[in-house]
Amino acid sequence: MAEKTLNDLFVETLKDIYFAERQILKALPKMARATQSEEGKTGFLQHRDETESQVERLMQVFEIVGKPARGKTCEAIQGIIAEGEEIMEEFKGSPALDAGLISAAQAVEHYEIARYGTLIAWAKQLGLKDAVPLLQASLAEEEATDKKLTKLAQASANLKATKAA
Repeated sequence: MAEKTLNDLFVETLKDIYFAERQILKALPKMARATQSEEGKTGFLQHRDETESQVERLMQVFEIVGKPARGKTCEAIQGIIAEGEEIMEEFKGSPALDAGLISAAQAVEHYEIARYGTLIAWAKQLGLKDAVPLLQASLAEEEATDKKLTKLAQASANLKATKAA
Protein backbone atom coordinates (compact mmCIF):
# COMPACT_ATOMS: atom_id res chain seq x y z
CA MET A 1 0.00 0.00 0.00
CA ALA A 2 1.38 3.37 -1.02
CA GLU A 3 2.34 5.78 1.70
CA LYS A 4 -0.08 8.69 2.07
CA THR A 5 1.25 12.17 1.41
CA LEU A 6 0.28 15.73 2.23
CA ASN A 7 -1.19 15.92 -1.27
CA ASP A 8 -3.51 12.99 -0.43
CA LEU A 9 -4.51 14.70 2.79
CA PHE A 10 -5.15 17.95 0.91
CA VAL A 11 -7.47 16.18 -1.56
CA GLU A 12 -9.33 14.33 1.22
CA THR A 13 -9.85 17.58 3.14
CA LEU A 14 -10.95 19.30 -0.06
CA LYS A 15 -13.58 16.55 -0.51
CA ASP A 16 -14.65 17.08 3.10
CA ILE A 17 -15.23 20.83 2.77
CA TYR A 18 -16.90 20.36 -0.63
CA PHE A 19 -19.39 17.97 0.97
CA ALA A 20 -19.82 20.35 3.91
CA GLU A 21 -20.50 23.38 1.71
CA ARG A 22 -23.10 21.44 -0.28
CA GLN A 23 -24.85 20.37 2.94
CA ILE A 24 -24.78 23.95 4.18
CA LEU A 25 -26.42 25.07 0.92
CA LYS A 26 -29.36 22.81 1.81
CA ALA A 27 -29.52 23.97 5.44
CA LEU A 28 -29.38 27.76 4.93
CA PRO A 29 -32.86 28.17 3.36
CA LYS A 30 -34.35 26.18 6.27
CA MET A 31 -32.59 28.46 8.73
CA ALA A 32 -33.79 31.54 6.82
CA ARG A 33 -37.39 30.28 7.04
CA ALA A 34 -37.05 29.46 10.73
CA THR A 35 -35.52 32.74 11.91
CA GLN A 36 -37.85 35.33 13.38
CA SER A 37 -35.89 38.45 12.40
CA GLU A 38 -35.62 40.06 9.01
CA GLU A 39 -31.89 40.62 9.58
CA GLY A 40 -31.43 36.91 10.23
CA LYS A 41 -33.43 35.90 7.18
CA THR A 42 -31.47 38.31 4.97
CA GLY A 43 -28.18 37.13 6.45
CA PHE A 44 -28.89 33.43 5.93
CA LEU A 45 -30.01 34.00 2.34
CA GLN A 46 -26.98 36.21 1.61
CA HIS A 47 -24.70 33.52 2.99
CA ARG A 48 -26.43 30.95 0.78
CA ASP A 49 -25.36 33.03 -2.23
CA GLU A 50 -21.80 33.23 -0.88
CA THR A 51 -21.81 29.47 -0.28
CA GLU A 52 -22.73 28.88 -3.93
CA SER A 53 -19.64 30.90 -4.89
CA GLN A 54 -17.54 28.90 -2.43
CA VAL A 55 -18.69 25.64 -4.02
CA GLU A 56 -17.71 27.03 -7.44
CA ARG A 57 -14.27 28.00 -6.13
CA LEU A 58 -13.81 24.52 -4.65
CA MET A 59 -14.64 23.03 -8.06
CA GLN A 60 -11.85 25.20 -9.49
CA VAL A 61 -9.44 23.87 -6.85
CA PHE A 62 -10.37 20.30 -7.80
CA GLU A 63 -9.51 21.21 -11.42
CA ILE A 64 -6.16 22.62 -10.31
CA VAL A 65 -5.26 19.35 -8.56
CA GLY A 66 -6.63 17.26 -11.44
CA LYS A 67 -9.32 15.49 -9.45
CA PRO A 68 -13.08 15.28 -9.99
CA ALA A 69 -15.17 17.50 -7.70
CA ARG A 70 -16.56 14.92 -5.31
CA GLY A 71 -17.55 15.17 -1.72
CA LYS A 72 -16.67 12.80 1.07
CA THR A 73 -19.20 12.41 3.86
CA CYS A 74 -18.30 14.82 6.64
CA GLU A 75 -19.67 13.54 9.93
CA ALA A 76 -18.69 16.76 11.69
CA ILE A 77 -20.82 19.04 9.51
CA GLN A 78 -23.70 16.59 9.58
CA GLY A 79 -23.60 16.72 13.37
CA ILE A 80 -23.43 20.51 13.48
CA ILE A 81 -26.35 20.80 11.04
CA ALA A 82 -28.34 18.25 13.06
CA GLU A 83 -27.79 20.37 16.18
CA GLY A 84 -29.12 23.39 14.28
CA GLU A 85 -32.21 21.42 13.23
CA GLU A 86 -32.70 20.38 16.84
CA ILE A 87 -32.60 24.04 17.92
CA MET A 88 -35.14 24.94 15.22
CA GLU A 89 -37.45 22.24 16.52
CA GLU A 90 -37.01 22.71 20.26
CA PHE A 91 -37.05 26.53 20.26
CA LYS A 92 -39.59 27.15 17.48
CA GLY A 93 -41.63 30.24 18.29
CA SER A 94 -39.56 31.10 21.37
CA PRO A 95 -37.67 34.36 21.92
CA ALA A 96 -34.45 32.32 22.12
CA LEU A 97 -34.80 30.78 18.64
CA ASP A 98 -32.73 33.37 16.78
CA ALA A 99 -29.95 33.28 19.38
CA GLY A 100 -29.86 29.50 18.96
CA LEU A 101 -29.82 29.72 15.16
CA ILE A 102 -26.95 32.20 15.28
CA SER A 103 -25.07 29.87 17.62
CA ALA A 104 -25.58 26.94 15.23
CA ALA A 105 -24.52 29.06 12.26
CA GLN A 106 -21.36 30.14 14.07
CA ALA A 107 -20.48 26.50 14.78
CA VAL A 108 -20.69 25.93 11.02
CA GLU A 109 -18.57 29.02 10.30
CA HIS A 110 -15.88 28.00 12.76
CA TYR A 111 -15.67 24.55 11.18
CA GLU A 112 -15.32 26.11 7.74
CA ILE A 113 -12.72 28.62 8.95
CA ALA A 114 -10.64 25.76 10.36
CA ARG A 115 -10.87 23.76 7.14
CA TYR A 116 -10.07 26.67 4.82
CA GLY A 117 -7.14 27.77 7.00
CA THR A 118 -5.69 24.28 6.88
CA LEU A 119 -6.20 23.95 3.12
CA ILE A 120 -4.47 27.30 2.52
CA ALA A 121 -1.44 26.26 4.57
CA TRP A 122 -1.21 22.93 2.76
CA ALA A 123 -1.76 24.50 -0.69
CA LYS A 124 1.18 26.83 -0.01
CA GLN A 125 3.32 23.91 1.16
CA LEU A 126 2.40 21.90 -1.95
CA GLY A 127 3.07 24.81 -4.31
CA LEU A 128 -0.58 25.05 -5.44
CA LYS A 129 -0.25 28.78 -6.08
CA ASP A 130 -3.48 29.02 -8.11
CA ALA A 131 -5.52 27.34 -5.36
CA VAL A 132 -4.40 29.68 -2.57
CA PRO A 133 -6.36 32.82 -3.62
CA LEU A 134 -9.51 30.76 -4.24
CA LEU A 135 -9.32 29.27 -0.76
CA GLN A 136 -8.40 32.64 0.78
CA ALA A 137 -11.48 34.26 -0.79
CA SER A 138 -13.72 31.65 0.85
CA LEU A 139 -11.92 31.99 4.18
CA ALA A 140 -12.40 35.77 4.11
CA GLU A 141 -16.14 35.33 3.48
CA GLU A 142 -16.46 32.82 6.32
CA GLU A 143 -14.65 35.14 8.73
CA ALA A 144 -16.82 38.09 7.68
CA THR A 145 -19.98 36.02 8.16
CA ASP A 146 -18.82 34.98 11.62
CA LYS A 147 -18.33 38.65 12.57
CA LYS A 148 -21.77 39.58 11.19
CA LEU A 149 -23.34 36.77 13.22
CA THR A 150 -21.62 37.98 16.38
CA LYS A 151 -22.89 41.54 15.80
CA LEU A 152 -26.43 40.28 15.13
CA ALA A 153 -26.36 38.16 18.27
CA GLN A 154 -25.06 40.98 20.45
CA ALA A 155 -27.26 43.69 18.94
CA SER A 156 -30.59 41.90 19.09
CA ALA A 157 -30.97 38.12 19.25
CA ASN A 158 -29.32 37.56 22.63
CA LEU A 159 -31.12 40.57 24.09
CA LYS A 160 -34.53 39.28 22.92
CA ALA A 161 -33.77 35.87 24.36
CA THR A 162 -32.75 37.42 27.71
CA LYS A 163 -35.81 39.66 28.03
CA ALA A 164 -38.07 36.66 27.79
CA ALA A 165 -36.59 35.20 30.96
